[in-house]
Amino acid sequence: MPSAGTPAIADAADASRAEQRRLLWAYGLGDTGTGMAATQLGFYLFVFYTGVAGLPAWMAGLVLMVIKVWDGINDPFVGWLSDHTKSRWGPRLPWIAWSAVPMGLAMAANWWVPPGSLWQKFAYFVVIALLSQGLFTCVNLPYSALASELTVDTSLRTRLNTARFTGSILAGLSGLVLGALLVRGGPSGYLSMGLASGLLIILGTLGCAWGLSPFTGHCQRPTGDPEPIGRQLRRIGANGRFLRVLGLYLLLWCGLQLMQPVSLIFFEAVMRLPKSWSVWILIPFQLSALVGLQVWSRVSYRRGRVHALRWGAGLWIAGCALSMVLVPLEASIGPLGSLSNMVSLGLLVLTIVLVGLGGSTAFLIPWSLLPDAIDADPDKPAGLYTAWMVITQKLGIGLAVFALGNVLSFSGYEAGLQGLQPESALLTIRLCMGLIPATLVVLGLLVMRRWPERGLHLQRAPR
Repeated sequence: MPSAGTPAIADAADASRAEQRRLLWAYGLGDTGTGMAATQLGFYLFVFYTGVAGLPAWMAGLVLMVIKVWDGINDPFVGWLSDHTKSRWGPRLPWIAWSAVPMGLAMAANWWVPPGSLWQKFAYFVVIALLSQGLFTCVNLPYSALASELTVDTSLRTRLNTARFTGSILAGLSGLVLGALLVRGGPSGYLSMGLASGLLIILGTLGCAWGLSPFTGHCQRPTGDPEPIGRQLRRIGANGRFLRVLGLYLLLWCGLQLMQPVSLIFFEAVMRLPKSWSVWILIPFQLSALVGLQVWSRVSYRRGRVHALRWGAGLWIAGCALSMVLVPLEASIGPLGSLSNMVSLGLLVLTIVLVGLGGSTAFLIPWSLLPDAIDADPDKPAGLYTAWMVITQKLGIGLAVFALGNVLSFSGYEAGLQGLQPESALLTIRLCMGLIPATLVVLGLLVMRRWPERGLHLQRAPR
C-alpha cells in the first residue's frame, strides 16, 4: 500500500475501470449538494428577500455582502484547518462527512420568512446565512482541494472537474425545477423548496464521502508547516500562475453571479415575460451549461484549456450583447400569442443558451488551471490556495451583489411593482445582463494572455 504522501494518481491511473468510474462518479456527486444550494441561492435568494420577505433592494444586497465578508473570514481558516487535519481518510474527508447534515438543515432554514419588522427579518437572514455559508465552506473547500490531491495527471484533473461541475449543474437544474414548481406558492412554496433541497444536499454530500473514502487516505498532502497570514500572502504573491488564475476566476464569476440574481427581474420587468414562464425559462441555461461542460472538456483535452476559454468567452459575450437589444414581449397577450412575441421569445431563449454555453467556462476552466498553480509551489498546500481562491471570489461577488442592490434602488427599481418599472431601472437591469458581464469576460481573456500551457493539457502522470 502506498504511503500517505504518495499521489493517488499513481494508483488511480493503474486502477481498474470500475475503480476509476467510482472515483469520477463520487467526485461528481460531491458538488450536487453545494451546487444545488449555490444555484438556488444565486437565482432566487435576492428575489426571495425583496419579493417575498419584503426587504428593500439595498437591504437585500447588504445581507448578501455580509455573507461574503464572513466567507472571507472562514475560508482561509477552514482551509488551514483542513490542511492540518489528521485522520485515516486523509485531511479532507472528515470535513465533508461531518458537515453534510447540518449544512442541509441550515440551507433549508434560509427560505423561512420570520415574523417581525424589517430589521428583525434582516437580523434573522444574516444569522442563518452566516451559519449556512460557514457549513457550506466546511464541505466545499476541502472537497475542492481534493481535485489537486487525488491526481497529478492533468487530463484526469480536468475530467474530475468536468464530473464535478456536471454534477453541480444537474443538481442546479433539479433545484430550478423544484423552484419552478414550488415558488409560485409564496412563502410556503419557498420553504418547501428549501426542505426538499436540504434533504438532497445531505444525501449527495454523504454519498460523495462514502464514494471517495477508498481514495482519500492515499492522496497527495500538503507538506508545509502552519504559516501566519503574512507568510501566506507572500507565498501567494510570489506565485504568478496563481494570481492569474485568481484574476480569471474573479472576473468570470463576478460576471456570472451578477447575471444570476438579476435574470428573473430581467425576464419579468424588461422582457415582460409572465412569472409563470420566467421561472421555467432558466432551465435552458442549465441544460446548455451542461452541454458546454462536455464540449469544453473535449476542447481542453485536444486543444488546451485556454483555447476552450476563448471559444466559450466568445459565445458568452455574444449572449450578453444580444440581451442589450432584445425587444420586449407584448404583455397584453401570451408569449405565444403573436408572431412578434414568438420571435422575441425565441431570441431570448437563444440568448440564454449562448450565455449557458459560454458561462460554463467559468465553472470548468479556472478550477482546471488551479492545480497547475498549486504544482508551482514546492509545498503544494492545496487547502491554502483553494481557500484564497474561494475567498477572493466570494468577496468580489459580495461587493458586486451589494452594488447591484444599491444601483437598483437608486435607479428607481421597486420589487413587486405592478406595471412598468422606470426607464432608468430597465436600463440598469439591461446593463447588468449585458455590458457589465461582457466587459468582465473580456478582462478575463486579457488576464490569460500568453498562459504557458504549451501542450500541458496532453501531459500524463508518469507510470
